[in-house]
Amino acid sequence: MRTRDLTRVGLVGVAHPFYFGVVSKFYWKSDEKWTKVGRVKASDPEILACVPEALDPAGFNSAASLPYSLTTDHIALAMGEFLDFLRFVNTRLNDEKMPRLETIMMPANFSSLVGEFMNAGIPKYCNTLVKNRYHNGHPDMVPAGMFPGDSVQHATEGIEIKASRYGRGWQGHNEEDTWLMVFVYGSNRPKDGALNARPFKFLEVLGAPVIKDDWAYSGRSETSRRTITASVKPAGYAKMAENWIYRAPDFKIPKNPVQSKPAR
Repeated sequence: MRTRDLTRVGLVGVAHPFYFGVVSKFYWKSDEKWTKVGRVKASDPEILACVPEALDPAGFNSAASLPYSLTTDHIALAMGEFLDFLRFVNTRLNDEKMPRLETIMMPANFSSLVGEFMNAGIPKYCNTLVKNRYHNGHPDMVPAGMFPGDSVQHATEGIEIKASRYGRGWQGHNEEDTWLMVFVYGSNRPKDGALNARPFKFLEVLGAPVIKDDWAYSGRSETSRRTITASVKPAGYAKMAENWIYRAPDFKIPKNPVQSKPAR
């Protein structure tokens, strides 16, 4: 991956990582952080948490098998763009003495935001894929020009995208034959309040073709109001983990898929 591309979207991490945003610039050091508005002491964890952790270029797997001429470079650029978006939003919220976005939104809704941003961002850099224009169509991205108006209600060709704070047990609404890509991240939630402020961080990206047998259907009782879902089985997870796309150096791979929590 070219270093100039990584620098442009704020992906480079070194001994003293620096982060270049599109609108403003942030320089990190071990004891203090400088911003456009002046010097901020590192003892203010809420301000530091406004700036997401940079991606590690060495964390991308050049051997990952990706469909439709998609590359890890395309994925890295889209991920970097989201980091820049979140940095911009959170620093502006902090300027107005408001909480960070990930501490305002319901956890599932924030995961949807991350996934939708990837769904919209990846086709900007990979011209062989487009966002599925059909409302709630499946999958999220389809091969460019394959369907009229790049719109299809349901197809097996394309890539379905999900984002989650959990390393396994991801859920969907249906058991599907699809190429599934999951962005695993770490961040605060609304229940954290002002405690343990920490920046958003991409931890892992996995992807592989999964089939209906790789999903476990979860029904509901007649009195339940829970949304009917299907969860990726351990066998499906194993396929995706074998074809990992990105892993942060300090990410601990989950060991027990049977006991993993469902993703939200």
